[in-house]
Order: sequence, then structure tokens, then C-alpha cells
Amino acid sequence: MSAEHDSLHVVTNDNISPARTALGRAVIWGSVALLGLVAALQTLQVYGGQDFGFTSWRPTLYAYILFTVGLSWGLVLTRGEHGKRILFVLPAALFVISLVVFPLLFGLVIAFSDWNLSSPDGRQFNGWDNLVQMWSDPFYWNALTNMVWYVLAILPEYIIAFGLALMLNAEIRARKFFRVAFLLPLMLSPVAVSWMIGKSMLEARFGPVASLARFLGWENPSFFGSAWIAKATIMAMDAWTFIPFMMIMLLAGLQAIPKELTEAAKVDGARGWRAFWEVTFPLMLPVTITAVLIRLIFKLKLADIIIAVTSGGPGGATDSVTSFIFREYRDRSNVGYGTMLAMVYLVIIIVVMTVLMKLADRWMRPKY
Repeated sequence: MSAEHDSLHVVTNDNISPARTALGRAVIWGSVALLGLVAALQTLQVYGGQDFGFTSWRPTLYAYILFTVGLSWGLVLTRGEHGKRILFVLPAALFVISLVVFPLLFGLVIAFSDWNLSSPDGRQFNGWDNLVQMWSDPFYWNALTNMVWYVLAILPEYIIAFGLALMLNAEIRARKFFRVAFLLPLMLSPVAVSWMIGKSMLEARFGPVASLARFLGWENPSFFGSAWIAKATIMAMDAWTFIPFMMIMLLAGLQAIPKELTEAAKVDGARGWRAFWEVTFPLMLPVTITAVLIRLIFKLKLADIIIAVTSGGPGGATDSVTSFIFREYRDRSNVGYGTMLAMVYLVIIIVVMTVLMKLADRWMRPKY
């Protein structure tokens, strides 16, 4: 039976009376008005000095719950069967709004405030002062510069991951053992990696790696004393943790390539590097772009290894933006300024990821 004659795929138009439509619109706009009124009263109490008897933001929460109920009921009244279909998506959308949009708006309010937890004055609105401070903050710009270097490290990580994927895709002995062994770093927490490698193996006095470096002629091995060495060490530890992630994605892509294509390439004379560049790599582009973009998202959040090993030192040389924001919260209790830094960084991430995804989509689009 075709979908046209299947009653399960047909949505009938309800005979909705004008009175029912008017009631539904009244319910929707009434719930909107109630939510707006309660939110406005609470905002006036917080920022305008008026006292309406609210002790917390719970009345706004209750008004939002009533708004969701009223909106759902009003859609069913005004749209009938179509309104019921909307209810399958509406609760999820409203839940996302409550968990994303409202905290984002509250974060914007904090970002334009002078709020230091050690100050007895509490939170005070200060306009653009946090942006001005950020613009003249050399440590924040240093953290952004470090993030450029950390992001550029994705390229050698990708090359190593691709090489490992090619090796594990080949017919080698103990292939299953190597697959499990190479995935072990991905199973470890970055904090565990920080203590196991950064605090133990690379310890300058008694660490085994430092002892080996001293045996090989490095008189005073210090992996976190020099700015560039410390930054390179952080990159290496982060790469050791996440290279297996890209490797397993690339390996899955390699195994999805039909063997007929590679065999046909061999018949045509394409072997070795030529077969890889002309056959394998073009077929792996979608998986490559996906793996690199996901790795970029993780890289932009790099903080745990830095916080656990160097705390941004020496002199901020290893700071990422997220670790710098964390220390702004933890060490200086500067909630307002730290939130402004986080909001600006969020905008930078959104812009960068949007541009990269647009470029990737244009690159992958077939050219006729």
C-alpha cells in the first residue's frame, strides 16, 4: 500500500472553530505575558532596587514551566493534529532553551559586571570595562597566541595518526594487539596522563626520562623550565592522548574503502605513494575533515593537562585560553572578568568553526 493511502501517514485537518482558536491564542499570549511580567519584576528587584518580595529566581522558573504548558496547550487548540505533532519536538526545544539560552543570558549579565568574590561590594555593573581590560591584558593575548601553536600541532598529529592507521590496516603480524595497544592512551584521563608523565616520568630530579636525558648528555634536563620546551612537552602529552582518537576514525575510513578500487589502481599501475595520493587520500577526505574538526574542538578546550602540570607556567608560556580563564576564576576569584574572557572566546570558537565548516563543505562539494 502506498503512503498516499496509508492512514498512518495522513494528517487530517481538524475543523477548528473560531472560538477554539481564540481560546488557544489567549492561552499562548497569556502564558507569554505571565512569564514576561514575572521576569521583569525580578529584574527590577535585582537591578532597580525595588522590593517585590522575591527571594530567589524560582518564580521565574515556575512561570517558565507554566509558559511551556500554556504554549503546548495553545498549539493543540489552534492547530489541532498539527499541534500534537509539534509537541513531539517542542519539549526538547524548550528544555534546550532552559539549559543553554538562559545561562548564556545570565553569563552575559555577569560579563558586563565587576564581580570579585573577595570583594564585599558584590556584583556591580561596569559596562565595557572588562572588554577594555581584556584588550590591554598581555597574558590573555599570550594565551591566544599559544592556542594558535596548539592548533597547528593538529597537523603532525594527523600525519602520525594516518600513518598508524595505514600500518594497522595492512597485513602485519600481531595487528590486533597493536590496535589495542595504540588505543590505550585514549582510555586514560588527561589528568591521569598529566600525573603519570608530567609529574612522574618527566620529573627533573628522579624521573626516568630525565635520568635517561642526563645519561645521554643533557646536563640539567628540565622539561618545564624553558618556555618552548614546556610548550612542546604539553603538545606531546596532549598528542599522545588524542592521536589514537584520530587513528581509529581514519582506520575505520580505510577499512570502508572497497578493495576493488585499490586492486584496480594496482592493475592501472598506481602503486605505493601514487596509489595513496590519487586513490586512498581523496577517498579519505570526508573522514579526514571530520576527524580534524572533532580534534580541533577538543584542542580548543585544552586545559586539564596544563592546569595539572604547569599551571600555565613558566610565566604563562604554556597557558591556553581555557586554562587562563580557569586560573582567573580560581586564583583571582574574578568572576566578571573571567566570564567576559569566556564569552569572547566562545564567539571566536563559533566564528572559526563556522568558517572551517563552510570551507570544508565547499571543498567536498562535487565540481561539475
